[in-house]
Amino acid sequence: MKDRKAVPGSGSRPAVSLADLAQLVRAPAALSVPGDVLAGAAAAGHPLGVRTFGVMGSSVCLYWAGMALNDYADATIDAVERPERPVPSGRVPRRTALAVAGALTAGGLALAAVSGGRRSLLGALPLAGAVWAYDLKLKSTPAGPAAMASARALDVLAGALAAGRGPDRTTGTGAALLRGAVPAALIGAHTYTLTALSRHEISGAPARLPAATLAASTTTALAAALPAVRTAVACVGRLSERGGATSAARSGTTAGATEIVRSAATAGVSRSTAARAVVVAAGALAYLGSYGTAQARAVREPSGENVRRAVGAGILGLMPLQAALTARSGATAAAAALGVVHPLARRLARRISPT
Repeated sequence: MKDRKAVPGSGSRPAVSLADLAQLVRAPAALSVPGDVLAGAAAAGHPLGVRTFGVMGSSVCLYWAGMALNDYADATIDAVERPERPVPSGRVPRRTALAVAGALTAGGLALAAVSGGRRSLLGALPLAGAVWAYDLKLKSTPAGPAAMASARALDVLAGALAAGRGPDRTTGTGAALLRGAVPAALIGAHTYTLTALSRHEISGAPARLPAATLAASTTTALAAALPAVRTAVACVGRLSERGGATSAARSGTTAGATEIVRSAATAGVSRSTAARAVVVAAGALAYLGSYGTAQARAVREPSGENVRRAVGAGILGLMPLQAALTARSGATAAAAALGVVHPLARRLARRISPT
């Protein structure tokens, strides 16, 4: 291993490398954050825009701040349970982790204020407060999973608030929050299951825990896909009356989806509605295929390793769920782009653990 250069005037203490900082903040896991904002903004009626991208950047900063603060707060525990992490291994001083958390929090709040003014700051401030409260006080308490779930839900609502005024946009703060409530609740529910599992990454969990979280995740996926299910049922019902359902059902996955979209006009359903239903369904299935499969493995053998894998799958598996929620609000192209990022995030996670 190559020696790192020492910081001038710091004695023998090595400099903190960018790789160490990337591990400290779990850099690739931040790819799961913009989808929160996108889902909220799509629900509020304006998924893409300067404000939305600014709030995405703000949320990524706050996410990274939370990861650094987590390692600052858990330094003593990690020295026993996870000595390979940057802080207990000595690669990143504990005070540096705290400084990084503070700087990223300030940067996230400033970015929200600059990009979206008081309205975006209204979303970022409680999110920052939830992050610090969780890491410093609530993480080890019974309120921990709910606190983390609230942080993710607040991230979605920050996206809803990012949708500015205009003919096709939400015009009031209350209306924006109301429109973002459903995706916020579903992403919060996912995060609750994930946080509950994460408490057992080292020692393993009783089998009933991953079984319960798997049931909750399945319910979340079904709730997210409900509009797509309704559209598919309506489409198939109308096609059945005209004899066109059989060919669509017998096609392969991709071919079948294409056939359904092509047949939608025949069934009285617009192509855009059918395409949206396909993307929503694909996102929900991909969510269960990644996170659900990992949880099922943990049910069969609830060891620390399997629980840890389920947590990692859940962090990145959030992205297909976000894509489904974004598509159900009508932003099909943005949702499809989000789905494409998921495989990239999984590849990067092999180099830097998201947990």
